[in-house]
Amino acid sequence: MITFDPATLDKQVAELESRMQAPDFWSDTAAASRVSSEYRRAQRRLQRFRSTESEVADAGAAVELAREAVDADGPEAAADFLEESWQSLSATFTDLARLEEDRLFSGEYDDGDAVMTVHPGAGGTESQDWAEMLLRMYLRWADKRGFNAEINEATAGDEAGLKSATVTFHGENAYGLLTAERGVHRLVRISPYDAAKRRHTSFAAVEVSPLVEDDVELEIDEKDLKIDTYRASGAGGQHVNKTDSAVRITHIPSGVVVQCQNERSQLSNKNTAMKLLKGKLIELEERKRLEEMEKERGEVMDIAWGSQIRSYVLAPYQMVKDHRTKHEAGNAHGVLDGDIDEFIHAYLVKRAGKA
Repeated sequence: MITFDPATLDKQVAELESRMQAPDFWSDTAAASRVSSEYRRAQRRLQRFRSTESEVADAGAAVELAREAVDADGPEAAADFLEESWQSLSATFTDLARLEEDRLFSGEYDDGDAVMTVHPGAGGTESQDWAEMLLRMYLRWADKRGFNAEINEATAGDEAGLKSATVTFHGENAYGLLTAERGVHRLVRISPYDAAKRRHTSFAAVEVSPLVEDDVELEIDEKDLKIDTYRASGAGGQHVNKTDSAVRITHIPSGVVVQCQNERSQLSNKNTAMKLLKGKLIELEERKRLEEMEKERGEVMDIAWGSQIRSYVLAPYQMVKDHRTKHEAGNAHGVLDGDIDEFIHAYLVKRAGKA
């Protein structure tokens, strides 16, 4: 079980500060960048803990003042102090939730930005529409978290929905959070495209990888790359700005494909696509490592590509169920409107329990 240890974190921050002050710290740029990132993450967690500790102390002081007011002047005299205490505790609950979240992240890229790709499964328009619904869900979630979501590419479906979409999420712990969403998502509903109003089941796959910086060391042989350029096409202004310089890169040995079409020039699209490719290759290696660990434990891998992780049922009843954690919610439309933090948290807690 991963725990939050302020004393150890304080010591870690001091040690990292000492390393960063060494004269030759930047002689190895890649290593220095990793240390700087680790320092920022540790410092942020420590500051959040100290802020929460102070808020708890303030709330406790307000409660004590309320008790003294009751003793001196009766219950009515304590109202203002109790209101102040409740306001302090409300802010504290939010910060405690973030502290609880912080302790669940230990991966090298967990605190950084993330790249998500959504693909419809078999089923034509039904699945393509479901892929667009998922994209909307994640964009709404990002907005509620205060994240910046940038659509790198979006290819419109034949009649409706999306054939694919790639989005970069910029925000604290974006990658660590969104790893909980990796896998296949299943939708059950009365199809709006079926004149007979029959119930249909659709699938869409979500891939998540870290957005890595240019200084991350990862050797990619140019001979292993197939680079195509094409005129950007999308679902219109709702999703992506059209350009004439879209780039698609295929990493031949792994079969990984990335594409970008929202930058103004072909060179910018290529540079962004290369960053996306680096992240996907890093995620691929990490997934292989985790699968080996699960095999040694004799367990089925929870986050394996192709696994059905969650079902969204809109008919004949409403329910969203995560098949990994068994967590359920009856407000399916609320979940599809971006209220997915409870599902993410349940998965991260379960994963941390295996660490």
